[in-house]
Amino acid sequence: SQLPDPAIEDQGKDYIRPILNKYAALCVRCPNYGTRTNTVVLIDSQGRVTFTERNMINADVNQWKTSTYEFKLHS
Repeated sequence: SQLPDPAIEDQGKDYIRPILNKYAALCVRCPNYGTRTNTVVLIDSQGRVTFTERNMINADVNQWKTSTYEFKLHS
């Protein structure tokens, strides 16, 4: 669902699609490659911002540190 260019997908479908599906996931888990940080930024109609980031610790998929920052945008 998150693959890039349809023209790329059409080239070598049997070979390229499994690779693209694996690396285009929201959370990638592959040997020596993967998601190490997730970030969410929320901004409400009053300009209040909530920035939350989750970072993997020491390349261990079972250890994560979450940090949240809140602030208001200047008008």
